[in-house]
Amino acid sequence: MTITSQARHRRRTLTLAGLLALACTGAAAQPETAAVPAPRRGQAGKDVVWIATPDAAVDRMLRMAEVRAADRVVDLGAGDGRIAIAAGRDFGARATGLEFDADLVALSARRAREAGVAGQVDFRRADIFATDFADATVVTMYLLPELNLRLRPVLFRMAPGTRVVSHSFAMGDWRPDETSTVGNAALHLWRVPANAAGVWRVRAPSPAAAVLGDAPSSASAPGVPATPGEFRFAQRFQQIEGDASFGPLTAGAIRPVLAGDALSFAVRDGDGALLQVRARIAGDRMTGTLARETGAALAFDAERVGDAPPIDGVEATQAERDAAARVLN
Repeated sequence: MTITSQARHRRRTLTLAGLLALACTGAAAQPETAAVPAPRRGQAGKDVVWIATPDAAVDRMLRMAEVRAADRVVDLGAGDGRIAIAAGRDFGARATGLEFDADLVALSARRAREAGVAGQVDFRRADIFATDFADATVVTMYLLPELNLRLRPVLFRMAPGTRVVSHSFAMGDWRPDETSTVGNAALHLWRVPANAAGVWRVRAPSPAAAVLGDAPSSASAPGVPATPGEFRFAQRFQQIEGDASFGPLTAGAIRPVLAGDALSFAVRDGDGALLQVRARIAGDRMTGTLARETGAALAFDAERVGDAPPIDGVEATQAERDAAARVLN
């Protein structure tokens, strides 16, 4: 896989040395094709060094992302094409490799034909920062930390639930949802979160239509949860905190989890009962269920009040950029 770098010329030698140290011993280049020679490990290009992702790490990355035939995989800096080809060959997904080096694009296309996946895997000569890949459901990469930070705002504009997997390098303060280690390779997974921030006005249908947020919780029938009037959340990356209002009562959200567009948390209602909330977020609308430990779940929907606040942390700070620049030094 190509590691595309915007690192300064004066750090290129250090960058190459650091990446070579991180590479697994199993990352040998594949045999040459007749038309285009295979890249050499450590091969330099336009602000580029090439080091392959080992096959075992490729497989683990795609399994962490739970790639299925319905997925659209985009590999950023596709190099010899091994990740995109594996996504098509082993998981049945459609895949595209974006690569700046024209020779590597030609090599990858030939290897896709040899693997019998040319109809579902393609390769394009492209600058990853000037290419729209918003239709991807899975994004894979082996890029330097500085480039990961540059990509972070792009990734947060993608559909909630998009899976992002990075070989070796993290995303600054955006903590991964999952990490694996294969040999010397650290692999990180993130799910792009929905925007849950702001104030949400809750509505619920029958049988609890009379149980409004400003009504006493005792108005609800036994086993039927009282309906909060509002939810309020603050969000940094995928981490959220918030509360719910039951008339004059405000109760803090317990163990809130946001995974893609799926939101879950518990809250204690006015009767002291623990209420489990499970919902999906689609833009400014939230739909889901409220349920006590006993009794039927109550469907609800909620609408965000006003504009969605921006998710905190998406734009890289200077401290993150400085830390990224020091990783390979």
